[in-house]
Amino acid sequence: MQFLLLIYIDEGLLQALPADEYDTLMRGCLRHADELQAQGTLVLAQQLEPVSQARTLRTRQAQARITDGPFAETRELLAGFNLINAADHDEAMRIAQGFPWSRYGSIEVRPLANMDAERQRVGLAVTATT
Repeated sequence: MQFLLLIYIDEGLLQALPADEYDTLMRGCLRHADELQAQGTLVLAQQLEPVSQARTLRTRQAQARITDGPFAETRELLAGFNLINAADHDEAMRIAQGFPWSRYGSIEVRPLANMDAERQRVGLAVTATT
């Protein structure tokens, strides 16, 4: 199974860290990610640009509206993600605990849906790219 680890952070907590402490934290996280990738557990990891770079698209009554920022009602902001392979939710949670970010926000662990099954359900052929 594949799971997406959505990394949410409280920017205030990270900004309060001294620069060298943040760098040490990031180095450890990247080394951990490298180990998981070498094991075949980590498929993809990516940090996101700050929320000041985000735009949100909403379409209502056929009218598209683009606004700056995520405008989420939360102090924690989506900062990045990891796509992993895990046998089940319990293993995915154990993998998530290996990253430090839950100390500065939260890590949402969500299984990926089976898109081939969804394609079949709606009457489309399964393609080589899904």
